[in-house]
Amino acid sequence: MIKLLKYLDKAAWLMIVFIVGLVILQVYSDLELPGRLTNIITYASTSNALEVQGILTPEMKQEFTDRIINNALQMLGFAVLSMTASIIVGFLAARVAASYSYSLRKAIYRHIQDFSMIEIDRFSTASLITRTTNDITQIQMVVVMVLRMAISAPATAIMGILKASKIQGSSQLSLIVVFAVVALVVLVTTIFLLVMPKFKSIQGFTDKLNLVTRENLTGIRVVRAYGAMEYQEEKFDNVNRPLTKTNVFVNRMMNLMTPGMNIIMHGTSLSILWVGAYWVNENPLNLGNVFGFQQITMFIVMAFMQLIMIFIMVPRGLVSARRVNEVLQVQPSIWNAQVTKLPEESVRGEIEYQNVGFAYEHSDEKVLEDISFKATKGQTVAVIGSTGSGKTTLAHLLLRFFDVSDGRILLDGVDIKDYDLTVLRGKIGLIAQKSLLFKGTIRSNLSFGKEDATDEEMIEALKMAQAYDFVMKDPKGLDAPVSQGGNNFSGGQKQRLSIARALIKKPEILVFDDSFSALDFKTDKMLREGLQTLDYQPTKLIVAQRIGTIMDADLIVVLEKGRIAGLGTHEELLRSCAVYQEIAYSQFSKEELENA
Repeated sequence: MIKLLKYLDKAAWLMIVFIVGLVILQVYSDLELPGRLTNIITYASTSNALEVQGILTPEMKQEFTDRIINNALQMLGFAVLSMTASIIVGFLAARVAASYSYSLRKAIYRHIQDFSMIEIDRFSTASLITRTTNDITQIQMVVVMVLRMAISAPATAIMGILKASKIQGSSQLSLIVVFAVVALVVLVTTIFLLVMPKFKSIQGFTDKLNLVTRENLTGIRVVRAYGAMEYQEEKFDNVNRPLTKTNVFVNRMMNLMTPGMNIIMHGTSLSILWVGAYWVNENPLNLGNVFGFQQITMFIVMAFMQLIMIFIMVPRGLVSARRVNEVLQVQPSIWNAQVTKLPEESVRGEIEYQNVGFAYEHSDEKVLEDISFKATKGQTVAVIGSTGSGKTTLAHLLLRFFDVSDGRILLDGVDIKDYDLTVLRGKIGLIAQKSLLFKGTIRSNLSFGKEDATDEEMIEALKMAQAYDFVMKDPKGLDAPVSQGGNNFSGGQKQRLSIARALIKKPEILVFDDSFSALDFKTDKMLREGLQTLDYQPTKLIVAQRIGTIMDADLIVVLEKGRIAGLGTHEELLRSCAVYQEIAYSQFSKEELENA
C-alpha cells in the first residue's frame, strides 16, 4: 500500500494535513463534553443536597444555576464544533479517497495499455477488470476509513485515558476499562483470524466469476445455438457457489462482531454505574465523577473498537493494494524505444523479415522459425497456410504485439524495436481477423484511423472499402449509431467498416489478417481491385485462406508448421510447392486454376 501512496497528488496531501488538524480538534471537543457533564451533575446534586439540608441561599442557588447554564452552553459549543469538524473531515476524506482512486485507475489503465498480449494473458482480462474496478473501490473505502479513524482512534484513546486518570477516584473503576479492552481484543482477534484468509479467496473467486460471465456473454449466440445453457449455468454455479459460501461465512463472522462489541460496551457502562453506586456516597468518588468517568470510558472503548476495525479492514485493503501493485509493477515485455536511426526518405513501406523465430512465453516449441522474406514499397505480399501454421502471429510480430525470439524485422530499413511504438503503429493500418467496432457512431469509429478526418475523406474510404452503399442507406449516414462490438451490423459490414477505418489512415503498410473471409467473392474482388488504385501505394501484407484472394500477389509466403514451405508467385508455387498445390486444388479444379 505504501508503494501506491505516490499516486496521491499535492492537493490530496494538503487535505490530509487539514484532516489531521480537524480530527484532533474533533477529539478534543468530544472529550471536553464529559468534563462539562460532570460539572453539571456535581453542581445540580450539590445544590439539591444543600436545599434538602435547608442551607441553600437564593444567592447560592443562582450561582449554581449560572454555573450549570455556563457548562451547558460550553457543551453545546463543543458539540457544534465537533459536529462541524466531523462533517468537514468526512467531506475531505471522501474527496481524497475519490481523487486517489481516480489516479490509481488512470495509472493502471495507462499501464495496461502498454501490456503486450503476454502480460494480458498472464493476468487474464477478467482479472484486470476486477483489479481496475473492485480492488480499487476496496482501497478507496479503506482510505476513507483510515483518514477518519486512524488519527481519531489513537488520539481519543490516549487523551481519554489521560482525562479519565485526572477524575477523582477513577483508579477504583479503571480495572473495568482494562477488562473491556481485553475482551474487545480477544473477540476481534478471534474473528479476524477466522475471516482474514477468506478475503483473498473472495477476490480470486470474483476474478473467476467475471471470467465465466464475460465468456458466456461474449459467446451467447454460440451457447444458444448449441443449447448449452445448462452447461454454462453449471460452470457459473461452480464458481458462484464457493464465492457465495465464502461470503456467507465472512458476513456471519463479521455480524457477530457488532452484537459482541455492543455487549462489551454496554456491559462496561453498566458495570461502572453499578460499582460507582456503592461508592457514590464515599469520598473521593461522587455522582458527577461516576457519570463523567462513564462517558469518557465510552469514548475510550469506542476508540479501541475503531482501532480494531482498522486492523480488520486495512489487511483486506492490503490484499487489494497488492493485487493492484502486481499489475503496476509488471514491466511490459514490449519496451518503447525512441527512433535510433531514421529511415531514408526514399525508403517508405519496405518490410523485411530476417531469420525470424518466435515462441510463446514458457514454451519451448516455436510457432515460427527461420522466416525470411522482403517486400518493397507498393508490393502485395500474401501469407497462406493451414490452420495453426503461424500466419496471424507473423502479422502481429510486425506491429510488436509480441517481440521476435530470434532474428529481426526491418521496417524502412530500421529494426522495429528501434521505433517508438506510436511511430511504428502509425505507419501500419491493421484490419484484424475479428472485426471490432466501438460503441458510438460510424464517424467516431472511422476517426480512430484519423482523428481530424473530413467527411470527404471518410466517404472516400467507405467507397474504397465497398461500405458506402449500406452506410448511406441509413438516413443518419456517418452519424448512424454503432452498438457495442458493432453487433447491429453483419460480419461483412463490420469487416468493410474496419477496412475503411484502416484506409482513412493512409498508412505506409496495410495488414489484412484474414480480413476478406467475411466478404462475398464479388466484394472481395472489387475491394482488391480498388486497393491497386490507391494514390499513396501502400505495401500490403495479406493473410488469407482463399487462393482467389492472393493469386495476384507479388509474393506469396506459404507456411507449414511455422516454417516457410514455399516462396514465390502463384504460378511459381503451383509448379514447385506441394503444400500450396494441396491448398489450391482443394479450392479450385485444375482447369479453373489454369484459366485463372
